[in-house]
Amino acid sequence: MKISVITVSYNSAATMEDTLRSVAAQRYQEVEHLIVDGGSRDGTLEIIDRHRATLAQVVSEPDQGVWDAMNKGIALARGEVVGFLNADDVYADERCLETVAAAFADPEVDACYADLVYVDRMDTGRVVRYWRSRDFTPGLFRLGWMPAHPTFFVRRCIYARCGGFDLRYPRQSDFELAMRLLEVHRIRARYIPRILVKMRTGGMSNNSWRNILRGNLEAYRACRSSGIRVTPLFIVRKMLSRLPQFFAKPERQDFDNR
Repeated sequence: MKISVITVSYNSAATMEDTLRSVAAQRYQEVEHLIVDGGSRDGTLEIIDRHRATLAQVVSEPDQGVWDAMNKGIALARGEVVGFLNADDVYADERCLETVAAAFADPEVDACYADLVYVDRMDTGRVVRYWRSRDFTPGLFRLGWMPAHPTFFVRRCIYARCGGFDLRYPRQSDFELAMRLLEVHRIRARYIPRILVKMRTGGMSNNSWRNILRGNLEAYRACRSSGIRVTPLFIVRKMLSRLPQFFAKPERQDFDNR
């Protein structure tokens, strides 16, 4: 089973090498790593060139933002399973894609997702936030729940059937997509109770309270557009649902290879 890992980038020279090495270090061999770059000018492309031998395809051209670039990646992907790793994130260890492949060995599984830790931007060994997920049950999205997007792997045939990222939601297209697939189309997803990804802090949707609020308003609109009955209280619930992530700490065994 081939897994397509899509990394979108734009002026990501400070962190791109870590991401490339993280994918190349995976023990699972049936991987194609695709880079969709938005026309970087800061040295990102030079770093990518040094790793061409480990990459299946590289595209660099202007786009309409991160979600448009991810849709381009889906169109280019040839793996049976598709996942995304941002240009400033890394896999937690070298067996992460092995774990993903094991989940998809069950033909009844359409998607899988796992846990994620936010780490200090300069010191990726320092965990500042722990996103521990759970098994999906219908209705969770009304409470603001969603799987951590960099851990969300989906069969490519599902994207062909249900569509990709909706560009009407520039901050919460990952929420809208997961909600559409899990809550509306009811694809069959499996939760993997282990940390798959280390995400650096400072992402677009979480870098200010203003962006957090705007993002939650987008998520509210996405719910209403998909026929998910929510009230404005949804926005408060979604914000509060993140608070435990700042206090929970992963156990040492959560980082162990399994």
